[in-house]
Amino acid sequence: MISHFTILPDIHFWKSQIKCQEACPVHTDARGYVRAIALGRDELAYLIARGPNPLASICGRVCGAPCETACRRGDYDAPVAIRALKRYVCEQFGPEAQAEGGKSLVEYLKRSAARYAPRECQDREELLPMLRSLTEGRVTPVSGKSVGIIGSGPAGLACAHDLALLGFAVTIYEMEPVLAGMLAVGVPEYRLPRSVIQREVEVILSLGVKAVTGCCVGRDVSFPELRSRHDAVVIAVGAKRSRRLPIPGVDAEGVLGGVEFLRDVSLGRPPRLGRRVVVIGGGNVAYDVGRTVLRQISLDAARTALRREGVGEVHLCSLESLEEMPADDIEILEGDEEGVIRRNSLGPKEILKDESGKVRGVRFHHCLRVYDENRRFGPLFDENRITEIPCDNVLLAVGQTYDLSFLDAERDGLRMTERGTIACDPTTGETSAPDVYVAGDLAHGPKLLIHAVASGKAVARSLYRHFTGRAITSREVELHFPQAQYAREKDYEKIPRIDPPKCDVDQRIVSHQAPVEMNLSEEEARREAGRCLDCGINTIFDGERCVLCGGCVEVCPESCLRIVPLEWVDGPPRLHEVLANYLGEYPADEASAILKDETLCIRCGLCAERCPNGAITMERFCFEVIPECLAV
Repeated sequence: MISHFTILPDIHFWKSQIKCQEACPVHTDARGYVRAIALGRDELAYLIARGPNPLASICGRVCGAPCETACRRGDYDAPVAIRALKRYVCEQFGPEAQAEGGKSLVEYLKRSAARYAPRECQDREELLPMLRSLTEGRVTPVSGKSVGIIGSGPAGLACAHDLALLGFAVTIYEMEPVLAGMLAVGVPEYRLPRSVIQREVEVILSLGVKAVTGCCVGRDVSFPELRSRHDAVVIAVGAKRSRRLPIPGVDAEGVLGGVEFLRDVSLGRPPRLGRRVVVIGGGNVAYDVGRTVLRQISLDAARTALRREGVGEVHLCSLESLEEMPADDIEILEGDEEGVIRRNSLGPKEILKDESGKVRGVRFHHCLRVYDENRRFGPLFDENRITEIPCDNVLLAVGQTYDLSFLDAERDGLRMTERGTIACDPTTGETSAPDVYVAGDLAHGPKLLIHAVASGKAVARSLYRHFTGRAITSREVELHFPQAQYAREKDYEKIPRIDPPKCDVDQRIVSHQAPVEMNLSEEEARREAGRCLDCGINTIFDGERCVLCGGCVEVCPESCLRIVPLEWVDGPPRLHEVLANYLGEYPADEASAILKDETLCIRCGLCAERCPNGAITMERFCFEVIPECLAV
């Protein structure tokens, strides 16, 4: 009876084991920079982190970190604090650390590209191999082509960065008075300092990218005019408008959109709020709104000498239960610490107004469920359980939508979706108009910051292919290097996760600018990085030397090795071909096999130490990346 299915490892198999890199939309080699930090090679760590990500310093503070969700250490106890480690090295070598700001970073990266071996920074889209390929002529820059980008959020900035590297003349058009889109006017400063944004933007502008701020397409310049100015236009507008609720009283004085509120606070024009505020919503935006309100109330109170302990009351009312809330756990925890009054399983029924039309409260009914049996949105309410919360203001954070009023589908030759967005290829950004591309949330729907960065980079490569007829691709060569004296940090498997230190709660709410999360110390960073299982290290078995003594099976602390009869093993045709060639005339029913479950291995190396014949070696997997152009 067959009890085990196995596969022959190849480059794709080995790459899939590095789950943090596979989960990252731009394929950052997180394992690479984490292990570099553990070994004290902080500069190399920064170069790896920055390679595929032009907004690495920003992501080190506010990325949703899908790499941590995928981290195999999380199956063991808790994932490595990858995002915090990225911030640690960015603050040492990123644009925020450059004496001349972001402008000097590009030259630093160019110099670095020649210093480090390709295999030390392994990613098919990273900057260092691209710089080498451009310099050595494997990728020919575009000449004489111009691209206009509408929107300077993460998708627009990433697209502009890569287009400029590829030789395009790029102009960004931004409706706000500052660049970076929702990063600058949506993410509160206590999470993302404006100085970090400014330095990252400086890097991109230093590549020759032009930017026009305060320019609203459809008001200051028409979309057809932009198309006449440029050879191609990229629409990278984000969802910057708050959704309204279809309930009575939503037009009351004192009802504000959450996104608009955050924008006004960021631009230094905060609206006047009353003492009691209700925020409706349960996602990260809702928490950003709620936590910013607390800071704003504190500022207002201080300025008017009316501040006293406990002034300012913010209720965050979520349709979902605590377990179902879409907000990150850390956002919920920090909001609770700061005094946000969380009210779960409440659905807004009506916004109450006084005689003058001003908000006086919100009436909610209890939510029994948010999703139906098919996990589709279908809230069910108990109309007999009503809760009223008195308040002076209501902030709506129940979703965001796009403003595409500058488009005319028939005039512009664009096919629209039923949802009113632009129909496009979500991977390449191509639309029904050959010179119009879409990037970011507008292309793939609301996702994480890093997804927008990946989208912008993909559109840049699509435009290169469109204008040159050649695609930027990469040759990947599999490499395995034996580790002669393989050793791990002492008791690495017992080290608990080290989260970044946080500012004292009382200090946080003094100002909406006061940071919450602080940077790791060098000692903390080294120790946390040492927790990484280093999934690029693999146990390689030499069947010619193995005597099936079973020592490796006995010593394995995670029971990931087993010796089984060969007849119990099944796999793809290629496996049977290899076995047939290896065994020759030897009967399969008399042979045995050692099987390894890669999902359980913690790379301790005890099996290699125990093996009496040297049949097991610890080897580092790498893949050398060489960007080049191929005709399409």
